[in-house]
Amino acid sequence: MAARAAIDERLFEAAEAVRARAYAPYSNFQVGAAILADDGNIYAGCNIENAAYPIGNCAEPSAIAAMRAGGGRRIERVYVTGPGTLPVTPCGGCRQRIREFAAPETPIVCHGVDGEPLYTTLGELLPHSFGPNHLGR
Repeated sequence: MAARAAIDERLFEAAEAVRARAYAPYSNFQVGAAILADDGNIYAGCNIENAAYPIGNCAEPSAIAAMRAGGGRRIERVYVTGPGTLPVTPCGGCRQRIREFAAPETPIVCHGVDGEPLYTTLGELLPHSFGPNHLGR
């Protein structure tokens, strides 16, 4: 339990640090995501909006891209932060993107920083998902 709390604190700090650099002039909803990867490193990403809405990047695929660019291959844990009291959960598209690199039992922490975090798994957020194993991978 102490190890989980320690890694979650590191993930929270990484997500919050990158959330401060989010570019969200249209929604004014800055999101940060931090991934613990199979290589033991933490990779973070923030949302980047675009005037040609909805072109842009959510925080989760930004973190996934950083993970792949940094050498990580699989997601071990995800921490998502955003404003407000309600847990900030990955959108449907981001859930599918996470699924490409994570197992259904992968823990995901969703946190509206003024409230309590929601501890869940990818399988709970995306039940009966379609993933790489369906394509023989």
